[in-house]
Amino acid sequence: MERQPTMPPQPATTSQATAERRRIFPLRGLVSLRGLGRDAAVASLCGFVVVLMVGASYAAVPFYDWFCRTTGFNGTTQVATSAPSGAPLARKIAVRFDANVGPGLPWKFEPEQTEIEVRIGEVFTVFYNVTNISARETTGQAAYNVAPLTVGAYFQKINCFCFTDQTMAPGEKRQMPVVFYVDPALAADSENDGLNTITLSYTFYPMRETAPKPVAASEPDKRKGSL
Repeated sequence: MERQPTMPPQPATTSQATAERRRIFPLRGLVSLRGLGRDAAVASLCGFVVVLMVGASYAAVPFYDWFCRTTGFNGTTQVATSAPSGAPLARKIAVRFDANVGPGLPWKFEPEQTEIEVRIGEVFTVFYNVTNISARETTGQAAYNVAPLTVGAYFQKINCFCFTDQTMAPGEKRQMPVVFYVDPALAADSENDGLNTITLSYTFYPMRETAPKPVAASEPDKRKGSL
């Protein structure tokens, strides 16, 4: 039986090739668009993470300050609006006072008393002496804490020079008061049953000086005058 001769494959016609290209090219474009969309999504996510991290870094400082003031963390003392309502307790604690000056601030800073004995819940007023030993006006801000650090939540200040910046004239001397009491709630904290001494420490740091104001444009120039 004779085999029929096999015909070689016929080349596609022009119309068929055109149709094939139209079918393939849209698929390539779709894949390319999908890849581009994925890259854009990844880039957007990375940008969001960067913005979030930058925002968190700026918010961390005020949040940490608020947290310390609220909880007494890291020995941060508390602010009281009035004296405790009950009578002072019989238990006494020694309170020591420490004074320091940061670099760049030409002040002499020291407590009038280095240590006193107080009853828990009793309001006391102590003074620190400050002298500006320079020939120019300077401004400082006091940072503060107490030790042990766990006592910060119980050390209450009614008034303190550390609440605001302090500006001293050249050679000026000043007495700065601190009005405080130890919260009676300390006596109920079993972790502080053996506590005998609290140290209140201050450090004054220089504040950035403001730039001099420019001369107003309307002010007459004194250098000009009749010759």
